[in-house]
Amino acid sequence: MKNYSLVGDVGGTNARLALCDIETGNISHSLTYSGLDYPSLEQVVKAYLKEQPLSVEQACIAIACPIQGDKVVMTNHTWAFSITEMQENLGLKKLIIINDFTAASMAIPMLADADKVQLGGGSAQSDKPIAVYGAGTGLGVAHLIPTGDRWLSIAGEGGHIDMASNNKQEAQLIQQLRQEFGHVSAERLLSGPGLVNIYAALIKSEDRVPEILTPQQVSERGVSGECDDCHQALSLFCVLMGRFAGNLALNLGTYGGVYIAGGVVTRFLEFFKASDFRIAFEDKGRFKNYLAPIPVYVITHPQPGLLGAGAYLRQSLGIRL
Repeated sequence: MKNYSLVGDVGGTNARLALCDIETGNISHSLTYSGLDYPSLEQVVKAYLKEQPLSVEQACIAIACPIQGDKVVMTNHTWAFSITEMQENLGLKKLIIINDFTAASMAIPMLADADKVQLGGGSAQSDKPIAVYGAGTGLGVAHLIPTGDRWLSIAGEGGHIDMASNNKQEAQLIQQLRQEFGHVSAERLLSGPGLVNIYAALIKSEDRVPEILTPQQVSERGVSGECDDCHQALSLFCVLMGRFAGNLALNLGTYGGVYIAGGVVTRFLEFFKASDFRIAFEDKGRFKNYLAPIPVYVITHPQPGLLGAGAYLRQSLGIRL
């Protein structure tokens, strides 16, 4: 009889839940729920478990917000809860809540070659630190460090650091956004809403009025070339993603690789591959040669958050990944 646990990946828009085979780490029975349709995460979990043909005693759920103590308050959603209360209400023996990019980082040792696309650099060094970041509803960041037979994930809120410029155009863009937001974090540009912010700010800087577009519309029009403004915004987004990735690589010397997760980049992967992303990644003056060997990967696995939540839980049970 196989032993399964509940795993989850909860963002500002959707909640994805699935079952994880404790022995193998395989993910199955995945379902996605809109966060707008339920008053709480607990109600989502109850709805999911009601549909499953078996019971679970333990769970690991990754959430897009800082995890500090028992009280969890989501950054880009209205949901808030007590971990101990939810565990009791769900009848679980074990409930682990982790940051969503802790899960993204823990997925990396589980990825097959087919689950990622490399963008430049050499081979990853297995004994060196790894960085992972990604644009979705927000911008998540984490690092992963090999420690003997275990992996140590270091979570943080790197998406909220100050966004820096590297040329006149980027400086004008950030100044335009500063008028609207005050503090301009990396997330204000490197996320789904951030792509729209770039598009709108570029147009406003020329005293024009932008259309009201979704991130998907900006990316689709940018890729097709039907809108010059969208194409410029998408191209700049790729460059800024590269600059940010280079900063992450410098911070911890991530010769284990830099990984891009999140749902935004995979929507226009071919455009991203052909962009100036890698040039911007290495554009660090005297440290260009330091960054040149570091590989960057785009994660193409459809559910890295669920995979990583399962890996985190399995490692907590003493299983070697």
